[in-house]
Amino acid sequence: MSAAWSQTPQTLPQWLAHNAATRGTEVAQRHKRDGVWKEFSWNDVRNEVRALALGLRERGVQRGQTVVLLSENRPEEQVDKVLPVMARSPALRTVVWWESGGLWSYRNEGLFGWDAFRTAERDTKPEDAAWFEQSVAQGQSSDIAVLAYTSGTTGAPKGVITTHASLLHNADLIGNTMQVPEGSEYLSYIPLSWATEQWVGVTMGLMRPLRVNFAERPDQIQEATRELACEMVFFGPRQWESLAARVHARMLDAAPWRQKVVDWGLRIGKLARAEQMDIRARAWWVRALLPVADALVLRPLREQLGLKRARIAFTGGAAVAPDIFRLFASMGVMLRNVYGCSEFGLITVHQGARVNAETIGETVAMASAWGVPMEWRMDGNGGLEVRGGAGFAGYWGKPDKSAEKMNGDWFRTGDAVGQGPSGTELIYYDRVEHMSRLRGGHLFSKQFIEVRLRFSPYIREVMVVGDPTREHVTALVNIDGDVFGRWAERNGVSFTTFTDLSQRPEVLAQVAKEIAGVNRALPEQAQLRHFVNLPKELDADEGELTRTRKLKRDFIEQRYGPLIEAMYAGRPGTTIEIPVRYQDGRAGMLRADVTTGHVPAPRAQET
Repeated sequence: MSAAWSQTPQTLPQWLAHNAATRGTEVAQRHKRDGVWKEFSWNDVRNEVRALALGLRERGVQRGQTVVLLSENRPEEQVDKVLPVMARSPALRTVVWWESGGLWSYRNEGLFGWDAFRTAERDTKPEDAAWFEQSVAQGQSSDIAVLAYTSGTTGAPKGVITTHASLLHNADLIGNTMQVPEGSEYLSYIPLSWATEQWVGVTMGLMRPLRVNFAERPDQIQEATRELACEMVFFGPRQWESLAARVHARMLDAAPWRQKVVDWGLRIGKLARAEQMDIRARAWWVRALLPVADALVLRPLREQLGLKRARIAFTGGAAVAPDIFRLFASMGVMLRNVYGCSEFGLITVHQGARVNAETIGETVAMASAWGVPMEWRMDGNGGLEVRGGAGFAGYWGKPDKSAEKMNGDWFRTGDAVGQGPSGTELIYYDRVEHMSRLRGGHLFSKQFIEVRLRFSPYIREVMVVGDPTREHVTALVNIDGDVFGRWAERNGVSFTTFTDLSQRPEVLAQVAKEIAGVNRALPEQAQLRHFVNLPKELDADEGELTRTRKLKRDFIEQRYGPLIEAMYAGRPGTTIEIPVRYQDGRAGMLRADVTTGHVPAPRAQET
């Protein structure tokens, strides 16, 4: 380690330099290219970062200035998004692409390929290497590392000033509470715009360190998951729900006798593990049957999902149905929740050998070299407030918005929570502003209902509707087209498009059945009476979802207002026209006849 900084590296570049100096030939990253996993050592990564830094310096970028990274599935599409901005903004002078597909005819000034932009390793002079080392050594933990933008669920996204100290503190806490072993395999899938991936894939990847893997394309994540069989798996709630739906979908395709075997195996797994996940307290016959169930059912399920070696599995970013935790626990995958916010950092984690699936974990009151122990409290409205940790550095360029988040020295998370049975566990309800009240005064959480509905394999997304002007609760439902497609084939239901499938009477009846099952666990006032199946899938590119697939409620309510009014007016259906945007950038209009679905009331003995 260079003597230019303290014994413990204080920035991410210093951790990279430290790893290159102490374990330079070890594998740091793998990237699948043309069907082959290519390995990069810590020396390789350090050299690539140095080449990029020198390329930036040659074009006038200095310490403290901002560089934007934009990367998704199709790099050439990303360039198409940026070029119009470049034409309007003199401040944007250079655009660098690192995938050449579709770009051979572009001749824009200021547009560079990666190899042309970076400084080739063979051209690196000793004085350049010395400048790089000196620049890395100058870094301090209080320096800004990244602007992590909020999801924009309650307004325009804001750039959270995220220091190196904040990243290092939160990564250290996650690594210690999860007991992540050094050198664990990790598949980076969660978007880098999400603060949690900055803590895990980037920062913990450097500190622990991890071997970080990247799939060839986003649509090959499942294939990469099976190939790598990583010890540590971090997916968002929608990805875990998708895996659960895949299990249910496979059941639909299986022969009846196989379905019975899988049901038996999952039932034994649930008896052994799902409730608090402690096998030692189980009956002797459950412990005796578990190895048989594991060999016949549970181990093959884990292998199909790429989870056969998953020792540490966790999720975060949104509420997760308790049944998701119980399903994976039944399979032998101990899923845990991580809860925090971009502005403050980590707040709770499911810790230890037991997990209460109804909570979001225990509060984390640990110190690190970069932060003090966290404290927490609830305000008079049940809103969670925290202080300590690495602190809140504010929103970039928005001091007024930064001040609004503070209550003295307490940070207002904006989340409505309750206290779990242990006193250190928290139960997540919803955003404070999203807690809802009906005309009769009944208070309820829309998200509490939604996460339980999304456990159904037939429901991919759902938004619950209800406010002080309404007497009861309704819902906008996105069916899972893949699952219902298989279901329709097995049940002899013909259809043409997703829109046609969503409005089939048989599909509406099945969705009503799924909602009725959730209604049985809800107070009478919060039970859903009506619903509609949306004629298209909700789409982040159309402003209906955030990039982490959170609902943009106000926008959705406005766009689908005619459907909502039809439900509350008791009309059997309505016609709606919806603006849509196709993958090639063209805009269009979808016109569809949408039927109002009715949910049967729970039977008397089930109320």
